[in-house]
Amino acid sequence: MSRLRLLLALDALLRENSVSRAAAGVGLQPSAMSRLLSQLREEYGDPLFLRTGHGLRPTPFAETLRLRVRALAAETEALFERAGPATAASPEGHSGWEGAGLITAPPLSVRPSLMLDGEPTPEAFAAKLARIGDDAAPQRRLARSIATIGTGAGRSRPLSEAEAEDALAIILAGEADPVQVGALMAALQYRGATAVEIAGFVRAIRRHVGAVSAGKGTADLDWPCYLSPKLKTAPWFLHAARLVASAGYRVMLHGHYGQEGTERGKLEIAAARAGIAVCSSLDEANMALEETGIAYLPLPALSPQIYRLLGLYGLMEMRIPLGSAVHLTNPTGARTSLLGVANSAARTLSRDIALLLDVKELTILGNTRDHAEFTPYRQTPLFRLVGGEAADLFIPALPTPPAEARTGLSTREYWEAVWTGAARDERAETTIVTTAAAALLSLGNAADFEAACETARALWAGRSRQMAR
Repeated sequence: MSRLRLLLALDALLRENSVSRAAAGVGLQPSAMSRLLSQLREEYGDPLFLRTGHGLRPTPFAETLRLRVRALAAETEALFERAGPATAASPEGHSGWEGAGLITAPPLSVRPSLMLDGEPTPEAFAAKLARIGDDAAPQRRLARSIATIGTGAGRSRPLSEAEAEDALAIILAGEADPVQVGALMAALQYRGATAVEIAGFVRAIRRHVGAVSAGKGTADLDWPCYLSPKLKTAPWFLHAARLVASAGYRVMLHGHYGQEGTERGKLEIAAARAGIAVCSSLDEANMALEETGIAYLPLPALSPQIYRLLGLYGLMEMRIPLGSAVHLTNPTGARTSLLGVANSAARTLSRDIALLLDVKELTILGNTRDHAEFTPYRQTPLFRLVGGEAADLFIPALPTPPAEARTGLSTREYWEAVWTGAARDERAETTIVTTAAAALLSLGNAADFEAACETARALWAGRSRQMAR
């Protein structure tokens, strides 16, 4: 009996993705539902749900139980609907007319609560989707994926890794209807894409661009930098990448600077001014890494299709799950990656995705978004994978120095002047050094962050000799 109660609670949680809403739906207090969730986790040996910005997110194991649990709950509801309560005897005196009725009416006839007019049962719906085979036409397979995630409580479920990979591969090959593209991305973003789904997207992207496996390519460090056009600060992280390259590591930068605006070519201009090769293809990037140790590959050169897909932001005014996937592409097969992820739930999600992709080495800076640049004057969490195991650090904030006055220089000119030493800016220099230190730590160059900072400061002090060469 207690296990049946647990399964009904699990059904409510899977339908609502919220402890409080699930509790209200079955007439319990939220504290009681929390206790039932704890018992479920103990029974299955799985967390079952992870907290995200969109509420509770079922784990892949919990998703495998969804349809079976929903069918059990529906049958339980149906059984109770057909069992009428016994009639209580009247406490008043007998009148002589007492006795059983000759004709009894059945209970009120209603449809099970999960049914709406014309809707199939969860089992029938799953069978319908299963009839669309893996050898079906691309648009039919993509329609199957959209129906799988977007048809409502009790019948929808997240995509498996293979299904997500197939869905995005169809889109990247240009075989999807435009309505299907918007429907898939909007449904995933509204519900909250799972780590399994985004891992499938990453595999599709890597296959699409011809990436090699992590640790088997030309680069040592993968450094994605997909900047929002709203970002108006100078790209100090490029100077940090130059320092890491000067230490003998091969650094692969890839990204873009938004889709609109007058500064759309900002990263290309900055990279060219810094002497970083701006490459027009993945082959060219591999050659530049071999020759100079550092390269920047703009997203339109890596994949015009992905670039245009990310450009849907202007039509939808919301991010899409593809944005999380592209950061983990690692096109040149570097042995470690340096990411910037500001949202706490997204950091955990990114690391879960990396583990699904069998990534062993990774560092996520927890106070920047879309590109890895250290913010030394705020406490900075470093979410890491070292040898495939989580190894987190929290770097305390440094005292903020006074801002330097900029005398008549443009942002670009000032950014260049800090590198050459023509301008001194303690804030900018500390940002560069700590960002380089995070990269060196990810590469295994130092035992701890402070030692990595010492190495980075020495590289910064010696950059004049590098410029002279």
